[in-house]
Amino acid sequence: MERCEYDKLDRLEGRMWWFAARDRNLLGLALRRLPRTPGAWPTLDAGCGTGGFLARLATEFPDRIVFGIDLDPLACRLAAAKSARPACAGSVNALPFADGAFALVFSLDVLCHREVDERRALLQFHRCLADHGWLIVNLPAYQWMMSRHDCAVHNVRRYTVEGLTQLLADAGFRSVYVSYWNTLLFPLMAIARKLVHNRIRTTSDVIAYPRPIDAFCRILTRFESLLLRAGLRLPFGGSVLAAAVKEDHVAD
Repeated sequence: MERCEYDKLDRLEGRMWWFAARDRNLLGLALRRLPRTPGAWPTLDAGCGTGGFLARLATEFPDRIVFGIDLDPLACRLAAAKSARPACAGSVNALPFADGAFALVFSLDVLCHREVDERRALLQFHRCLADHGWLIVNLPAYQWMMSRHDCAVHNVRRYTVEGLTQLLADAGFRSVYVSYWNTLLFPLMAIARKLVHNRIRTTSDVIAYPRPIDAFCRILTRFESLLLRAGLRLPFGGSVLAAAVKEDHVAD
């Protein structure tokens, strides 16, 4: 991403409603689906950015070994300081970790980036996961929703449930749960992205929203989180999340 976007991310990821909803949904999915075994469960945040989610992982799983990796060295330093966990500079296209090093890999809005080869990255996740390890991903939805926001954060791809399910299968993963989220706000998001922001904004939608708007968004996304926690799959939305298990076979 552009340096200004990393700066905004560092300042706002702990305060903005969207990050709170994303992190809550992904952590809820992990806690609901993963075995309740105590101990290490080495975990990787692949594309950790400036460390907001890495810090959440460190808080949620204090007894686990947690690492971060990001392409930007400054982002890694910020992530390590924010989370008190190691974060190294490197590409998800060629992870500098041993085969089977992790039991759990998170990848949040990374496969969509222009610097990422989605197939190679998924194969790297597969390689670095232990047998029957878990991959949990979050990605932006619908290619037709490409906007100036995506340009600002260097997104070149957006996804559907069906497309992501097939992509995971081709890389050797068995999808256990795939759903859209940010459903209730999606009509407003589509209008804002396609009719308003594309004309007036050249940066991303990572901004400090007025308190009433932020509170309204938090109420709706908390309600959605309850639906997701109950195991429901939402029919559309601004993002796609998925939990998948490493299988032995990888398609050619």
